[in-house]
Amino acid sequence: MQSRVKWVEGMTFLAQSNSGHSVVMDGNGGEKAPSPMELVLMAAGGCSSVDVVDGLQSADQRITGCEAQISSVRRETAPRIFTTANLHFVVTGHDLDEALVATTVANSLEKYCSVCLMLGEGVELTHSYEVIAA
Repeated sequence: MQSRVKWVEGMTFLAQSNSGHSVVMDGNGGEKAPSPMELVLMAAGGCSSVDVVDGLQSADQRITGCEAQISSVRRETAPRIFTTANLHFVVTGHDLDEALVATTVANSLEKYCSVCLMLGEGVELTHSYEVIAA
């Protein structure tokens, strides 16, 4: 896997993936586009959401929605790394098995999500969930 990041102007950068997609990043804390650190959180939420949706669908759960809400805390001094992060999943569906949702969310963060597993090496990662009947 490869990617590249090109400086555009000011503190705006264009990231290009090997698969041909582009993402604008803003080094001014999100003035024009997501900051690189915001993209890290979005990547964790996206990667883990894939696991949760796929896992629940594979278990024949009638899932109709899944939203990952990610909150984090960063150090005040440089390097301003994340110290904690929580991924809260709001899962909507018909007759969902809450225990299965809990297991699927936990397994994503602890076993399957590549982004979360990388972050977990230096960040205290937690998860939570809620089930909403559709």
